[in-house]
Amino acid sequence: MLQHALLAHDVVRNLGGRRVLDGVHLTASPGHRIGLIGENGAGKSTLLRVLAGVDEPDAGSVSRPADLGFLHQEMPFEAAVTVAAVLDDALREAREDLAELDRLGGELARVPEDSPGHPELLDAYGRRLEQARYREAWDADRRAALVLDGLGLGALGHDRTLGTLSGGQRGRLALTALLVRRPSALLLDEPTNHLDDGAAAFLEEQIRALPGTVVVAAHDRAFLDAVCTHLVDLDPAVDGPVRYGGNYSAYLGEQRAERERWERRYAEEQQELAQLRHSAGVTAHLVAPDRGPRDNEKMGYGHRAGRVQNQVSRRVRNATRRLEELERVQVPEPPRPLRFTAGALAGATEEEDTQPLVSLRDVRVPGRLALDDVEVSAADRLLVTGGNGTGKSTLLAVLAGHLAAEGTVRRRPGLTVGLLTQDTVFDRPDRTVRDTYQRVLGAARAEEVPLESLGLLHAADLDKPVGRLSVGQRRRLALALLVADPPQLLLLDEPTNHLSPRLCDELEDALGTGPGAIVLASHDRWLRRRWQGRELRLEPALEPARSSCR
Repeated sequence: MLQHALLAHDVVRNLGGRRVLDGVHLTASPGHRIGLIGENGAGKSTLLRVLAGVDEPDAGSVSRPADLGFLHQEMPFEAAVTVAAVLDDALREAREDLAELDRLGGELARVPEDSPGHPELLDAYGRRLEQARYREAWDADRRAALVLDGLGLGALGHDRTLGTLSGGQRGRLALTALLVRRPSALLLDEPTNHLDDGAAAFLEEQIRALPGTVVVAAHDRAFLDAVCTHLVDLDPAVDGPVRYGGNYSAYLGEQRAERERWERRYAEEQQELAQLRHSAGVTAHLVAPDRGPRDNEKMGYGHRAGRVQNQVSRRVRNATRRLEELERVQVPEPPRPLRFTAGALAGATEEEDTQPLVSLRDVRVPGRLALDDVEVSAADRLLVTGGNGTGKSTLLAVLAGHLAAEGTVRRRPGLTVGLLTQDTVFDRPDRTVRDTYQRVLGAARAEEVPLESLGLLHAADLDKPVGRLSVGQRRRLALALLVADPPQLLLLDEPTNHLSPRLCDELEDALGTGPGAIVLASHDRWLRRRWQGRELRLEPALEPARSSCR
């Protein structure tokens, strides 16, 4: 089966008066698994939509294979459609291949080999056979069951309608349909959302086994590290988006080196520009037409004047020419990337007080959480893990005092607690980011710790109404409000959601240092692999939680 590359040439896309994609080039050949990374708003999802043909570029062109699959945010089916109908649609092409092979096989059996139509029939049979092999058509039904099970949908009734499924289930069903179809080009937008560890590992295995092209936008660093053969960084760079060979681990070192080269080149060019401007200006003054000879020049002035004047004039022309050329082609100043620069994330308590900040005994939230014994000390670093529905968010809400629970909950008197929730809502969405920050913290604290200094939001976003921010930007503002006036106990629920990989790395570095206690719940596999503190793994509420220290 002949597979075609996915090509984008000089793609431009404008949205809301802003140029999101500016002359993007991309070549994705069969066997390439390309990860798109960058800050929120860098254009990852926009590029996927243009590559898929869902949106048309304002300029440039895209060439794509006919059998392209795109993981949409919403499934292209009505709410009344059943799971069985979605699977039948995913299996349709494989079943058509088998039916056509049967038909062509029957034709070949009836048409003599010396018949004029036999070579054409044989060629058609060969092409269809190759296509069926690529789609693994003979194994498609078994593979569909395997993928459903691997993505955590094995127990889902096939008579269920899409309207009765949760958002996570619909997302996993859409992913199942694409993996069953095996298109020659697959475009995925945040495919590991709603996946637990086992399902994410299964997805990685499936994608690595695909022979076609894969382009994926993801914040999941473990996923990028496991599947990608190349990464494209859409954040600003000297010559536009940069393509790196290798996985996420390889990208980290190469991206730092690329940024350093840009900064060094910019600094060298600015130094040369300053020297050229000085040279052109000073030397031009020396050869000004109304400047007469100085006293120490008068004796030989008549003999040397013309020659010296010509030499100096030539230097002026050369400097001016080089200055004009360099001003025309100079690299732009590297934009300041978002860098998380908060100090201590949590505040110190009295050093001589060895009592825990919070202690839980025999705590139960019916149907949601069951804990026998948990303590959080004054400088604790505790990672809460567990599958979906095991009570991670519930535990944080109990620790914060936002949710009542059966059992014993003791907090140190006067303890200050801050909680970053997954769903961030502000009371006044009409207020700007800057105004919200100042009103919540108070003018004095907001001036002492300027929002811009924390590196969580771009300066261009500070005067936007909070209601116009993306989900990720609102969470960043909420995080900024917490760390600008750090509590003694900081609780973070999935803190790396909606952050770029670079910001995730910097936030993780900040988690390990400083006073105060930090408890975070996370499904982020990259974070969990590198965690150095204690870990509390939650099991379903029928069983007590287990605590381990690594």
